[in-house]
Amino acid sequence: MVKELSSAGRFTFIGSSLNVNRMGYGAMQLAGRDGNKLVWGPPRDVDEAIAVLREAIASGVNHIDTSDFYGPHVTNQIIRKALFPYPEDLVIVTKVSSRRGEDGSWIPALSREELTGAVHDNLRNLGLDVLDVVNLRSMFNVHQPAEGSIEAPLTVLAELQQKGLIRHIGLSNVTPAQIAEARRIVPIVCVQNQYNLVHRADDALIDDLAGDGIAYVPFFPLGGFTPLQSGTLSEVAARLDATSMQVALAWLLHRSANILVIPGTSTRKHLRENLKAATLEIPAGELAELDAVSRQDADASTDRHEHRS
Repeated sequence: MVKELSSAGRFTFIGSSLNVNRMGYGAMQLAGRDGNKLVWGPPRDVDEAIAVLREAIASGVNHIDTSDFYGPHVTNQIIRKALFPYPEDLVIVTKVSSRRGEDGSWIPALSREELTGAVHDNLRNLGLDVLDVVNLRSMFNVHQPAEGSIEAPLTVLAELQQKGLIRHIGLSNVTPAQIAEARRIVPIVCVQNQYNLVHRADDALIDDLAGDGIAYVPFFPLGGFTPLQSGTLSEVAARLDATSMQVALAWLLHRSANILVIPGTSTRKHLRENLKAATLEIPAGELAELDAVSRQDADASTDRHEHRS
């Protein structure tokens, strides 16, 4: 499987020696759920979570996305239990700027003290002396990018980088203007925003970042808590003898060479299904059909709006 995974290509984070397979793993789903509290507490099956991580590494995954506010703390502790001491080529990317309320809410945590504490929490729970990449997540709107200056929190991370606690810095949930602001302060190696086959607001941004050698890491590549649904996607998947989710991941890998995918799962069965997307070839005709999906959805949305009006 290692050879098959590498067929999707590799990517080197700009200004670094960090070279990863483009098919990675997102660890958010390793945390549990407590009623309406999502990504909260331990998973129902800790042993299975550990097995998922170990099989991912054995299959060639060397890029894991995580955060200490998943759980909170739980996901990083499971990663450490499963994989420490870490493989030499493993790149762990984490993120900061949020804390969890007792009700499971996601609360902005952008003060100097909160950001510094978050970096140290990640170091401690992962068992590391330095973090490979730390993404600053903009919290002006929890659910989507919203304008506002990120200079103050980013400056804190830049200072922690200078102290040797962080190797590289990335961004999450950000606008093009915020990316430009950030790049005037510190080198940015990756951007992590919501993007998938039907949610494509960042199309132009992806191309701009590719031109500058900056990785784009889509979160919710399979739709997040609401899985992708598209008649075209289902039809193409049937023709290719694949699942809809495999086609959606393969489409992302075809979309641009700077896209790194990080699908998450808490079971080995789904992990294996996801990783097979790395070898799925999508013919040009089917790619064109998939490329048109978001435009069809936009047209349908406009039609519904006009009908209601």
